[in-house]
Amino acid sequence: MPASDNSPLPLSPDPGGISKSPETSPATDNDTMLSKSNRGFNKDEQKSIDFVLRAAQERNVKFVQLWFTDILGMLKSVAIITEELDTALEEGVTFDGGAIEGFARQDESDMIALPDPNTFSLLPFAGGEGGVARMFCDIMEPGGAPTQADPRFILKRQLKIAGELGYTFYVGPEVEFFYFKQPREGEPLRPEPLDKGNYFDLTPMDVATPLRRKTALTLEKMEIGVESSHHEGAPSQHEIDLRYTDALTMADSLMTFRLVVKEIAAESGCFATFMPKPSASANGSGMHVNMSLFQGGKNAFFDKKDADHLSPIARQYIAGLLRHARELTLFTNQWVNSYKRLVPGFEAPTRVTWAMRNRADLIRVPSFKPGRDASRRIEYRSPDAACNPYLVFALLLAAGLEGIRNGYELPTEMDKNAPVLPADLNEAIAAARESELARRVLGDVLFEKFIANKCIEWENYRSQVHEYELDRYLGIL
Repeated sequence: MPASDNSPLPLSPDPGGISKSPETSPATDNDTMLSKSNRGFNKDEQKSIDFVLRAAQERNVKFVQLWFTDILGMLKSVAIITEELDTALEEGVTFDGGAIEGFARQDESDMIALPDPNTFSLLPFAGGEGGVARMFCDIMEPGGAPTQADPRFILKRQLKIAGELGYTFYVGPEVEFFYFKQPREGEPLRPEPLDKGNYFDLTPMDVATPLRRKTALTLEKMEIGVESSHHEGAPSQHEIDLRYTDALTMADSLMTFRLVVKEIAAESGCFATFMPKPSASANGSGMHVNMSLFQGGKNAFFDKKDADHLSPIARQYIAGLLRHARELTLFTNQWVNSYKRLVPGFEAPTRVTWAMRNRADLIRVPSFKPGRDASRRIEYRSPDAACNPYLVFALLLAAGLEGIRNGYELPTEMDKNAPVLPADLNEAIAAARESELARRVLGDVLFEKFIANKCIEWENYRSQVHEYELDRYLGIL
C-alpha cells in the first residue's frame, strides 16, 4: 500500500557518517576505487574511519560483521574481532569469491571485502558478551579494482551517472511479507497463518502487532527510518514502509530490514518470509518502490504550473520505465514464484500501464497534497521484496533516465492496449536477454551470470511434477 502523502522530506546525509548520499559516495570508476591501502585516505574517509574505531571502543563492540550480497541479493557475512577492525578498514578482508554466486571462477577466486565505514551500525538483536556491529562492503579484485559482479558497485556506478546529470535518486519502499507458524521439529515449513486479520486491522486478530512494533523500534535503533506499519490484506500478511532516503543507503537498509524481520520473528517462535506468493488463494507480497529525482535540492518531479503538479521530467521518467518494463521484469521479479503473484485478481499489476492514483497499474502517481512539493513521486508496483535491491534500483533509475535523455512521450493513462508483463520466469528471461539497457547497466559479467542462473532455475522448475498435476491428472488420465 502507498506511503502517506504526509511522509517526511527525504533525509539529508548524516554528517556523523552514518548515511551517505550519492553526491558524497565514493567514486566508482577504476581509477578512484582502488583499495585504500594503495591510495591512502582523504580527510572525509579518515574522519569516518576514526568515528568507527572510536564508536567500536566506546560501545564495547567485540565483533564486526562485514556484509555484502551475491548477484541474487542473498546476504553474506564474514565476522572479525575488533582488534582486526583497523586493518580491515585499511586493507579489507580476503575471502573465496568462487564460493559466492556469480562472483568468480574457481581459478580466480580471491576477492577482498572492503568495509564502508559510513554503514557502521550496532546490531541490537545480537546476543552474547559485548556488542556486535555490521558494515556493508564493496567487493574488490586483489589488484584494487571493483569486481564487476558486485551489486553494490553496480548501483554506485549508476548513481554516479545520475549525479553527473545533476540528479540525486531517492527511494521509499513499501515492503510486504508474511509471518507464519513455526512447524514442529522435523516437519517442513508451511504457510500456516498466525491470524485471520485483514487490511489495517487493529483487533486481537492481528496478533503480530508486537512483532511489527519491535521490528520498527529495532530498525530505528539502527538509524533506519520507519514511516508506518500495518496489517495487510491477506491473513498474517504485513507491511512496513521505510522512510525515503538516497538509493544506496536504502538498498543497504533493505538488506538489513529483511534480516531484522526474520530475526525478530524467530525470537518470537514464528518465521517470516518474503516469498512473493506463499498461498494461491491470497494476495502475494510486493515491494512498491516510491521514487523521485532531486536536482539542486529541489524535487525535479514537481511542477506547480502543471494541473497534476507533475513535471515534464517526471513524465519522461515514467515513459522510460514503461518502455523498459518488460525487459527489466526478470530483475524486479527474479524467482519462479514471483510470477504467481503477477496474476489478475490479487491487486498486482499485469500490464505495462500507468495512472493517477489507480492501484491496479504498474506505475501509480500518488495524490498530491498542497505544500508537499518534495513528496511528489511515482510508485513502481511490480517488484517483490525478494529481489536484489541494488540491481533493481540501478535498473529503474537507468530506465527513467533513458526516458529523460531521449524525451520519451508518456503513453495514454490506463491504456487497455498496453503490453502485458511476462507471465512466467521463462518469458522474463527471454525479454531480458534482448535488453541492451540491462546489459549496459549491469555489465557483461553480471548480466550473463544472472541470466545463466535464472535459466538453471527455470529448467529445474520445469522438470518437476507438482501437486497440482497429481491432483488434477493422476486419477483421470
